[in-house]
Amino acid sequence: MKINYITLATLFAFGTASNVRAQTATKQLTVTIDGSKTAQTVHNIGASGCWFSEGIGKYWPSAKREKIAELLFSKQSDAQGNPKGIGLSAWRFNIGGGTAEQGDSSGIVDFRRRAESFLAPDGTYDWNKQAGYQWFVRKAKSYGVENLIAFSNTPPVQFTKNGRGFKTEKDYISNLKEDKYDAYTAFLTEVIKHFDKEGLHFSYISPVNEPQWDWSNPPGKASQEGSPWTNAEIHRVIKSLNAELEKNKLSTRILTTEAAMLTYLYSGKTASSKQIQQLYADTAKLNFSKLKFVPPVVAGHSYFTDKGDSTIINVRKNVADTAKKYGLEYWQSEYSMLDDGFREGEKGRRSAIDCALFLAKMIHHDLTVGNASAWHLWNSYEPGGAEFDTRYYLIALNPNKEYTDGEFTVTKNLWAMGNYSLFVRPEMKRIAVKRNDNLNLYKQAQDVMVSAYTNGKGKLVVVAINYTRDITALKLNLSNLKKGSTYRTYVTSAAADDNLKASLVQKAGGPVMLKPRSVTTIVFN
Repeated sequence: MKINYITLATLFAFGTASNVRAQTATKQLTVTIDGSKTAQTVHNIGASGCWFSEGIGKYWPSAKREKIAELLFSKQSDAQGNPKGIGLSAWRFNIGGGTAEQGDSSGIVDFRRRAESFLAPDGTYDWNKQAGYQWFVRKAKSYGVENLIAFSNTPPVQFTKNGRGFKTEKDYISNLKEDKYDAYTAFLTEVIKHFDKEGLHFSYISPVNEPQWDWSNPPGKASQEGSPWTNAEIHRVIKSLNAELEKNKLSTRILTTEAAMLTYLYSGKTASSKQIQQLYADTAKLNFSKLKFVPPVVAGHSYFTDKGDSTIINVRKNVADTAKKYGLEYWQSEYSMLDDGFREGEKGRRSAIDCALFLAKMIHHDLTVGNASAWHLWNSYEPGGAEFDTRYYLIALNPNKEYTDGEFTVTKNLWAMGNYSLFVRPEMKRIAVKRNDNLNLYKQAQDVMVSAYTNGKGKLVVVAINYTRDITALKLNLSNLKKGSTYRTYVTSAAADDNLKASLVQKAGGPVMLKPRSVTTIVFN
């Protein structure tokens, strides 16, 4: 049935009078949002600034790096109400392992992927190291980013078995020397203490990253720092770090396990599989749920679990069910489109908006099916183009050879992620939604996807992804919620100026028109 909604609210949703002719909805959807049916609390939505922060923050001209920081962290709007940035509420900071000081002898091919270490081989600390990374952490703090998260890909090279920041043996065990566990966690604790004194408090510290990968390469072939860890080794390092944090009377909590794929959280037969069961079950030998600085949170990465809607949904159902069984929250702590799932069976390049919509779809499913209470992107910026196959980043870099300057271009990914990060603020609760079309989750993933969030104080945020090529009239029925009299929409679409483009303030009651292939955030006050 073809329904024509030509209303003032509809006109505002699309922005200008010249768009009136486009206001014919070819489909409609009614969604009931019941404030009494809440799901998880969302603590933060953020991103990593790994590898390329060092050059940008240390060398790039001030105006450029300041603009990049504004795009990532700002919660301000221009005179028309259009956001200046995406208001990240978490920022992930890489504690380097010292491969940068090793230079080409580090065995890591790209110099930009080597990281300095605060700890010198003689045991002294140099807090001027990682100056570019530190610049971005300070900027995040100055913009009011609520959660700073420190993570480590490798122990300092002087503590590793082979003296490198990556493995050379394919044995799937840690590169950390047997007698250096306490030295490693003392180092991490010293970093946390230092930044606490600087007024830069890290809410979380993550000492293990993607422990299931073997991270082995011949010297000269490695792409980055990294180390595998078995569950027994993870338990050992977490227990040591917990003791160090307690001894130093710190408040930073430990984030673990940073599983390389979500499936490792609940299944598998390797020494680093079934991490929820092996590390959190009351009867498990490696249980650390009672450690003071380990919250009931398990972190995993959504890489390689995005190929097909069935995989996306079924994997996240398993994560949610297993986490709930053991009383845990699930955090999605790294994702970019490493696999080809984002192509969705299409041949050739995918446009910027196609990639942005797929990113929004992944966020939606981690939040609504996986019940994620945090969501983090990898990576904020990397070299590449902004028009096609923008699979790895929010901001596309075009740096010079030395990486001391360059140009950058904002991708549609930035704004699509901003449809969530800018509006779903820390400690908001997700609310259940019910559709009148009764589509199952698998069909919704190719149709219109809707989620809702509230702060419990009168603010309601609805994020709608229109995956179709049809204009859709979205009618919202609100139940057990304070009825807001007005709302604004923020739209990201293929249109050049649809970058969280704000509508005028509108009266609540009529349908909201969703542009084809778009992400729309509706904010009620």
